[in-house]
Amino acid sequence: MSGGLLTRVFETVDAYLALGNEVIDSPLARYVRNPEAPRVYDANHVTRVRAGTPKEIDTVLERTEEMLSASGHRQFLIDPEAPLPFEACLALAGFDVSEELEMVLDGELPDGREVHGVELRPVTSAEDWASVEVLMRLDHEEESKREDRAELLPEVTHQVVASKQFKAPAVQFFLASVKRTDCGYFSAWPGTNGLGKVEDLFTHPDFRHRGVATALVRQCVDDARARGAKDVLIGARVDDTPKQMYAALGFRPVCVIRSWLRSA
Repeated sequence: MSGGLLTRVFETVDAYLALGNEVIDSPLARYVRNPEAPRVYDANHVTRVRAGTPKEIDTVLERTEEMLSASGHRQFLIDPEAPLPFEACLALAGFDVSEELEMVLDGELPDGREVHGVELRPVTSAEDWASVEVLMRLDHEEESKREDRAELLPEVTHQVVASKQFKAPAVQFFLASVKRTDCGYFSAWPGTNGLGKVEDLFTHPDFRHRGVATALVRQCVDDARARGAKDVLIGARVDDTPKQMYAALGFRPVCVIRSWLRSA
């Protein structure tokens, strides 16, 4: 794996998360926030941390309280240049760590069987976004049961969908339907450095194993490349199964990104 690719991966993830939000850069960290979606983790977080000394770490933590005062959570994304003492302080302070596997498609998707009955359309109207929200609500409910944790409130789901809308039209969502029933969504972004990103894959449980997810992946990869991407990035939680599907489609593992979260 080249250092150049690793740099591009973190650039793409950072830039994607910053889209549609306010970004405040400082020598010690980048602060991302969105007062219209304060409960959305990825719309309110800190990245590019360069604080290594006790004084620098205190400065970043204090500035985080100021910058993210409207949000009940605190989230820090870790890149290869983040000093280890900063992570150690987060661990001591009771933050929870999670890991996401980053995978890159640098070739073509494998030939697959033609999927009949699945229709795809770009999300453009208020009705389309309302359909995305219905499906995302189901995703959040399913996720809370799978992880045996408190269910996200509908208000949070609404803010997550709003945070996705703020990224349009740079990020293009697509809806999948079968017999006029919307049953899945995914999104594409071409990136700015030749490495695009596809994100937020979901299929209604009643429509799984019918080619819906694969059709959405193909559509979004094609869209990202049609708008300038050469290679395409996708993320998967390290403790979840979608990474196996992505590997079967030709995405190869590149790195793992850690994030530290303390929620209200």
